Amino acid sequence: MIYKAYPFRLYPNKDQQALIHQTHGHCRFVYNHFLSLWNTAYKEEGKGLNRSSMSKLLTKLKKQDETAWLRNVDSVALQTSCEQLVDAFGRFFKKQNNYPRFKSKKNAVQSYTTKNTNHNIAIVGNKIKLPKLGLVKFKQTRALEGRIMRATIHYHASGRFSVSITCEVPEFQPLPKTHQA
Repeated sequence: MIYKAYPFRLYPNKDQQALIHQTHGHCRFVYNHFLSLWNTAYKEEGKGLNRSSMSKLLTKLKKQDETAWLRNVDSVALQTSCEQLVDAFGRFFKKQNNYPRFKSKKNAVQSYTTKNTNHNIAIVGNKIKLPKLGLVKFKQTRALEGRIMRATIHYHASGRFSVSITCEVPEFQPLPKTHQA
């Protein structure tokens, strides 16, 4: 099986736009918070955090009174931010990327990713069902193939919203060789 992404334009209403912006901010906060924790843990103990410890710390963080606002958005998106940080450190240690940097609110494109669990991402007519957002109008330019795995919601500085849906599709079968040009 291979993964294939399908980008589409989103047309959320005002309430959905506010929730998307809120989710972007919360995911950025979680990423930066755990990057800071990773840096301090590495300086003190000589090793960073792992995925399971970050997950436990995220649960504790959501239960605290001063960060209770983290419960307002999609929990899977917050967990995905932690996973992206772990992946960024994995690429850094393999010398594929530079050291992970803090995310900024001033980036031209803000995005967050959520996973498909219990069919919470689905296409219903000319709308897409997303966690916490409900049905959002979108422009479907082609049909999806395979099983939906995750969706990444982007906000561009120009004011556009888009969604990239990643699907799991069977591998392509090579065509038979004809030995002709």
